[in-house]
Amino acid sequence: MRNSSYKIALAIVLIYFSLVACEKNNTSTHTKSQWITDFITEIKSGNYPKIYGISWWHENFDSTFFTINSSVESQNTYRKMVDDDIFITSCSFENKKLIPVQGKIYHSAFPFFGGTEDKVSSAKINDFEYLANKKIAWAYFSNNWLDSLVFPSNSISIITSNGKTPFLRMMYRSEFEENHEDPKYKMIDIVNGKYDSWLKKWAKEAKNTNINLLAEFGTEVNGKWFSWNGYYSGAGVKDKYGDKEYPDGPEIFRDAYRYIIDICKQQGVDNITWFFHLDVNDDPEQWWNSPEYYYPGDDYIDWIGVSIYGPYTPDEDYIEPKVLISKAYKKMETISGNKPFAVLEFGVTEL
Repeated sequence: MRNSSYKIALAIVLIYFSLVACEKNNTSTHTKSQWITDFITEIKSGNYPKIYGISWWHENFDSTFFTINSSVESQNTYRKMVDDDIFITSCSFENKKLIPVQGKIYHSAFPFFGGTEDKVSSAKINDFEYLANKKIAWAYFSNNWLDSLVFPSNSISIITSNGKTPFLRMMYRSEFEENHEDPKYKMIDIVNGKYDSWLKKWAKEAKNTNINLLAEFGTEVNGKWFSWNGYYSGAGVKDKYGDKEYPDGPEIFRDAYRYIIDICKQQGVDNITWFFHLDVNDDPEQWWNSPEYYYPGDDYIDWIGVSIYGPYTPDEDYIEPKVLISKAYKKMETISGNKPFAVLEFGVTEL
């Protein structure tokens, strides 16, 4: 009996260590290089015919190592994967609006414009293109409100002088701390007209550039890390604002975005392609935080974009790029069946 029990115990121990070894072997196959390969291969697969643009988030904030050259292997892989004629490096416009190019995907980036995301320079653009061995169609950067809303004329000039299309993110924040309500800016204040003078001046300067611009308001709106998420302005409550059948938090954002675009139209702005930007994951995962509740509507928005990231740190859960892209695509299709899509941010750390 003791001998039999010993054999059983030994077998259990051997099975345990075998499983541990298998798990380690599986984990070891998860590298940044492989993630890049899998992600871009999936994007090119033809399974997502409405995705017409991708934009890598090239930065190392908080030691996330998102730069494409975080290792030689990662850089070489990125170069190899974007060295394909499907990725085009110049934006096409029709009636001053960005248009999708059939069978092609715009290759773009946030090229490490600093922790504040607005330190635009020719050197940063050139550095990224050298590292990627590929040009970019648009340069993505933040137009932070901070003390006030100021149109980023200098940044626009630098980007256009380098032959790129400026893509600015209107970041309605007075500070860079995340996961709490902004101490200065409230979404309802836009709807109530508090910042009309700023917005009108911004709109006039945008028009006067005579440049085709890409822009978005409310980056990753379904993420609570940003203060424009509905969590901070009513969440799922329905009876404090507007439609009594609609969740207040998303409804206020939707109306604020509409309000901004309406002001631009009133000022004669016709040279901005407007994007609606969600994250692949809802945070919080509540019914009212679904992206379609925030959507201003097809009459206001020209493109729908999404952020899709792999792990920020090596110990985070690994989800296959195919799963993430498929999830994001379904979300965008739920929002609108009439608009082109873009992956506005993607990246992964060294694993």
